[in-house]
Amino acid sequence: MAGVNGRVALVTGAGSADGIGFATARLLRAKGAKVAITSTTDRIFERLEELGRGHDTYAQTADLTDSAVVTNLTGEIEDRLGPIDIVVNNAGMVQIGRDEPWTPVHATSDESWRYSIDINLTTAFLVTRALLPGMIERRYGRIVQMSSVTGPVVGISGSAAYGAAKAGMLGMTRSLAIEVGPHNVTVNCIGPGWIETGSSAKEEILAGFRTPVGRPGTPDEVGHAAVFLAGEEASYITGQLLVVDGGNTIQEYKVAL
Repeated sequence: MAGVNGRVALVTGAGSADGIGFATARLLRAKGAKVAITSTTDRIFERLEELGRGHDTYAQTADLTDSAVVTNLTGEIEDRLGPIDIVVNNAGMVQIGRDEPWTPVHATSDESWRYSIDINLTTAFLVTRALLPGMIERRYGRIVQMSSVTGPVVGISGSAAYGAAKAGMLGMTRSLAIEVGPHNVTVNCIGPGWIETGSSAKEEILAGFRTPVGRPGTPDEVGHAAVFLAGEEASYITGQLLVVDGGNTIQEYKVAL
């Protein structure tokens, strides 16, 4: 099974040592992919050292809400590693140095709304748009969008902007899957549920213990799903949302009876 071996993969939002992005990057590298990682801060270079600095890896800081930056970044990666076959659009949710409290819609500022849409949805759009022409020309590509169950499947009070962005990722994915399917390019979303990362709040971790599986998920468990969708064998799966939530969204009662 070829999987991702020898393919060039870009994983965005991979700066956190215990986040989903870096877990996905590690797993892709372990499966033989050439891996580029990016985040908004210099800690991405610490992740590069952990990943293994060499001719098959690359790291760079980047503001992925800027289309010129995205164009330069993807060009640098392709100069260093080769044409990008796989992208995992994981950037989003939170950014180091910025606190975005969850707010009801009537109290959400214009700036907060735009920020949430930009960091979660616009980044995925700009990176995907930059890579599509090459994927179409080469007749191969795997696009994996890190969405969420929040927005596409369920909602949380105070998270309308985040939910709208993540639901937007799924809408974009479905339209794009139809557009590029004839070119052997697949586009899918992953919907993580309660995953315990370094940025998880206490309440989020506790909620994970109320899932049918009885615990929060791990970044690696989401990463394995991403690697599967990024593999050559996932060639007949496109336009889908793969939920990784320990069964949380299938149950009505989420508290102890």
